[in-house]
Amino acid sequence: MSTPMMHAENVRKRYGHLEVLKGIDLIVERGQVCCLLGPSGSGKSTFLRCINHLEKVDGGKLTVDGEPVGYRRQGDTLRELREREVADRRRSIGMVFQRFNLFPHMTALENITEAPVKVGGVARTAAREQAELLLEQVGLADRAGYYPAQLSGGQQQRVAIARALAMKPKLMLFDEPTSALDPELVGDVLDVMRRLAADGMTMVVVTHEMGFAREVADTAVFMDQGVVVEAGDPRQVLVEPRHERTRAFLAKVL
Repeated sequence: MSTPMMHAENVRKRYGHLEVLKGIDLIVERGQVCCLLGPSGSGKSTFLRCINHLEKVDGGKLTVDGEPVGYRRQGDTLRELREREVADRRRSIGMVFQRFNLFPHMTALENITEAPVKVGGVARTAAREQAELLLEQVGLADRAGYYPAQLSGGQQQRVAIARALAMKPKLMLFDEPTSALDPELVGDVLDVMRRLAADGMTMVVVTHEMGFAREVADTAVFMDQGVVVEAGDPRQVLVEPRHERTRAFLAKVL
């Protein structure tokens, strides 16, 4: 059997006396889309940041593509990675945040080109050609020379997705990518994510877009108070949830 793209076993995370993740068990296979659902404060975004080692777990095991997050196997022991090694590992995991975090002084094309050149060592001409293809992929070929301030929120988010894809990640993480957008701009961003899913990109998505989760996800995971309450086929979790807490949440959001 192939190694899962992401495997969490009893993952725990605390801030002082507050335990935010209380033992998360989850497997995401290659090419799957996993949607994390639940109320604010349930630990979804924290878990996503742990996958990318933006947060260090306090307990349990977390691997991406068979490699322990934040550690390197050395014989029978694990050695904590240095910051440079963490950054190198992080290159293979794309992350898209609620806020677009584009460089305001760079055009859309330049935002996408920067990391492959400065971090990946790609020749600028090749990086530019790739960026142009990615802008076309997200439907913004005609906005290459626009600065973030000249783009709508939905357009900025699509540029942010293209920027993450420019590093050719094996795994894409989305932290509520449409929550900061006006409702009429949400559809364009979700369409890009649908196409990524159709192309086989492995994705873990924190979202409140239940229609997207039902349509695109292979697994829907409902979290509350730092635990996985329910996980499974989206049609089961969202239409016929087994747990009362899931039913109560869905009654408010559907």
